Amino acid sequence: MRDWNALATEAAIAARDFTDVVHGKVAASIVQGGRVDAALAEREQRIVHGFAWIATIAEALFAAADWARRAKEAGAFGEKEELVLKVGFGEYCAQIAGGVPMSQSEVARPSDFGLSEEAGRFAAKSPVATFIAEGNTAENRAALVQLLAEGQRPFEGFGDETLDMIREQFRAFTADRITPRAHEWHLADALIPAEVVQEMADLGVFSVCIAQEYGGLGLGKLAMCLVSEELSRGWICAGSLGTRSEIAGELIGENGTEEQKARYLPQIANGSILPTAVFTEPDTGSDLAAVSTRAAKGADGNWHITGAKTWITHAARADLMTVLCRTDPAISGYGGLSMLLAEKTRGGDTAPFPDAGIEGGEIEVLGYRGMKEYTLGFDDFAVAGDGLLGGIEGEGFKQLMRTFEGARIQTAARAIGVAWNAFDLGLAYAVQRKQFGKNLLAFPRVSDKLAMMVSELVIARELTYFAARQKDRGERCDIEAGMAKLLAARVAWANADNALQIHGGNGYALEYPISRVLCDARILNIFEGAGEIQAHVIGRGLAVGRANQVAAVGK
Repeated sequence: MRDWNALATEAAIAARDFTDVVHGKVAASIVQGGRVDAALAEREQRIVHGFAWIATIAEALFAAADWARRAKEAGAFGEKEELVLKVGFGEYCAQIAGGVPMSQSEVARPSDFGLSEEAGRFAAKSPVATFIAEGNTAENRAALVQLLAEGQRPFEGFGDETLDMIREQFRAFTADRITPRAHEWHLADALIPAEVVQEMADLGVFSVCIAQEYGGLGLGKLAMCLVSEELSRGWICAGSLGTRSEIAGELIGENGTEEQKARYLPQIANGSILPTAVFTEPDTGSDLAAVSTRAAKGADGNWHITGAKTWITHAARADLMTVLCRTDPAISGYGGLSMLLAEKTRGGDTAPFPDAGIEGGEIEVLGYRGMKEYTLGFDDFAVAGDGLLGGIEGEGFKQLMRTFEGARIQTAARAIGVAWNAFDLGLAYAVQRKQFGKNLLAFPRVSDKLAMMVSELVIARELTYFAARQKDRGERCDIEAGMAKLLAARVAWANADNALQIHGGNGYALEYPISRVLCDARILNIFEGAGEIQAHVIGRGLAVGRANQVAAVGK
């Protein structure tokens, strides 16, 4: 009888070894004098991004192997867990050997790196060959889906009473307060009702990572992942409400003066202040060094902001804006940027932006509607003189960079929740809907989709949890956070697309919730760093030597 747990660890090691070979090829192409040459990295984007994807899949296999180990130790590694492991490892090992999808039309193949022979040797290694031959088979997929149709789900325990309780609590809240009305809110293009926001505040959604001394729960990023995942399983907008507070809380908690922490953190934690992040500009996108919105100190002692921002989430209802702006126009690039804590009046339906010096226009969007997106125009908008984050000019970009790890981990968690939502809808429809005298689930192409959906979900979820654990340990995890976000966003979109396909024509009808989930899933590969940006950051980071520094899961 095979020990699939042991084989999984061995296959993950083989995948990482192959990744190291790819790393050597990429580094030789873009690294000069121990540093990445930016022009070469841009010219060689195909292999840099392909390397990032291969490395991401390899690390995801380690995360999945660790999940299987923990399930076994908990006495919970049963048939469904073994089938998830077989299907997931069989597919991902085959992808590394033959080609990893970077998008629907872009595949990173070993031949792109001149490594076809090396890929063949990887595929021939005993544990890898076993998974490719015996893992992702039609029989295993069918058996897994049968168990899922019976209501069984793969192991998700933490062995931690607090974390397990958080999952149970927020799953129940979501099922009761979010899921039944999410589609109604989406179709009406309505904000999440204020009373629901208050209920979320009472449950501690906005206080998870804020230190206890400032009224928070101080539980860390792994707990935040659970909260975001479960809320997003009902509606991505519910899961995303906490993101605004997460970003503002970390910005102020890590960089603020003692006065700023004491003033804002308790109110963010209890939900009396709803913050929003004001970073992106119409002509800059991900190029934050080009931010041109400016702020100058006036004779009245206040800062005065002038400029334009776009894609600002939940802006009208927010009470506090964290605004990235240029306070020293003589310094180009990142050095002249500062972060301001700009208070505003919470807007309503008739007057979304009632303060002088600020105007906003709503951006109509396909999905992700529950908080609304806005363009903002600042014209001499006044901010209190003590509103400079940390009281130091020129630190805005550095301050913001420190939040990106947490934000991307949290976005990955939202993607996992959306992916579960898609799976739930797809499975329910396949069980209920009949065609040609039998349930859709009886057709192999339908059950195949569902088997892959849940197998990829577990792998991406565990990679996300791994990144969160590293963050909670105080370890650098920019690469791991990017990997989690990169893979989880792909899985969310694939699951939504496949679930809609299972629905057939009905899935394209607005009345069916899967139409909303598809629209919501699409944004995940764009915000908090588009997939191409994520892949570039990961590839460049690993190219200069971090390939062997990515800690093995479970060590």
